[in-house]
Amino acid sequence: MLRKILVIALREYNAAVRTKAFVVSLVFLPVLMLGSFTVQALLRDKVDTSAKHFAVIDRTEGEGVLAALQAATRQRNETELRDPSGKQVKPEYVLERVAPADSEEAQQALRLEQSERVRRGELDGIIEIGPDVDEAAPPAADLPRFDGPEPNFEERLSVRFQAHSHTAHEFPEWLRHSVSAAVKERRCRRLGLSVAQVDQTVRQVPILERGLSIWDPHEQKIRDGGEVNRMASFLLPTGLVMLMFMMIFVGASPLLQGVLEEKTQRIAEVLLGSVRPFPLMLGKLLGTVGVATTLGAVYLGGAYLGARHYGLTEYISPQVMAWFLVYQTLGVLLFGSLFIAVGSACTSAQEAQTLLMPVMVVAMIPLFVLVNVITEPNGALATGLSLFPTAAPTLMVARLALSPGLPMWQPLLGVVSVLLATLACVWAAGRIFRVGLLAQGQGAGFRDMMRWVWRG
Repeated sequence: MLRKILVIALREYNAAVRTKAFVVSLVFLPVLMLGSFTVQALLRDKVDTSAKHFAVIDRTEGEGVLAALQAATRQRNETELRDPSGKQVKPEYVLERVAPADSEEAQQALRLEQSERVRRGELDGIIEIGPDVDEAAPPAADLPRFDGPEPNFEERLSVRFQAHSHTAHEFPEWLRHSVSAAVKERRCRRLGLSVAQVDQTVRQVPILERGLSIWDPHEQKIRDGGEVNRMASFLLPTGLVMLMFMMIFVGASPLLQGVLEEKTQRIAEVLLGSVRPFPLMLGKLLGTVGVATTLGAVYLGGAYLGARHYGLTEYISPQVMAWFLVYQTLGVLLFGSLFIAVGSACTSAQEAQTLLMPVMVVAMIPLFVLVNVITEPNGALATGLSLFPTAAPTLMVARLALSPGLPMWQPLLGVVSVLLATLACVWAAGRIFRVGLLAQGQGAGFRDMMRWVWRG
């Protein structure tokens, strides 16, 4: 029986790696990533450089903030619009003064009038500077609240920005910085202080994020922790989870299609004349594991070479890659057996998609909590979910990629839990496969599949 399993596994592996689909999947991820970076580089300078017009309603006494804002606008337009080659890469800002109204009702009417100008395309936005922006804002709990038409006290201390769309962030950020600088200077002047002295006094204390210190057995000395790359620390576990998810379903999905095709075309009846159902299913699973492992090894090797080139090998160690392949193998076996069970119980692709939906929902749960796991890799939620069989292949790899790592018992316990679940799923899938592969007519439901597992 072992020989038959190996023959089937080799046949499935050779049939997969010699297809154009395998070659496409092999180069798909690098081409996709390279294409994404290339498109971003090409579109980096493709920005709308037409002038942006904004109406400014300065409600402060003497409209002093408007004057400072106009000065900041002139400086920006003179120094920041062009790159070193002289090409314009940013739009020019044009501020138009609008006289403030003398009552709240008139101010509301003025806002509506300017909003209509934005809708007609005459303006890109409306800036309204509150009359009390020079005052220091009290704590939020002390802000008075008004009912009815009275203006909100908080708005008097703030700057309103109204626009048709708020997706662009460059102008609001520039506006926030420019107004804050102008108001800070006015406050300091009123108090008789120097802006430089105030900046020095309130300067934040820098935090130097470093890795853990380690003992170097070769040099017999303590090595201090290096500088932490927060972007790499976040992207690495995310990339490994996405790669794991892709490898599992690149391996498992063809099993569903293959079993369904062999069943509907009566090829399975010929195959069962030479081999029993369970060795046939196990051979298909092992062949798929070989295909997924080949893809995973190629991608991991390329990622390691890239990390080595940029000096980031500390973030993707050989231990992490080894654990990745272990969990990938178990994940393909686990979900592959479920896909085989669904394929053998159905008679059409539509039925298969319906039965497959619960499996897909369970498989995608780790993606829903990935940010929480990366933020708190040693928390109770991350630890518990990473030991759950269907989530362990993805979440445990993400936690292993995060410094300072995990106690060895956790990834080992995760392997045991996935292995036990895999054995149970393979056993159950074998019983469903034995009955469902030869069943014709109407497809089976979950109740029928459970009965096949129970009775064999």
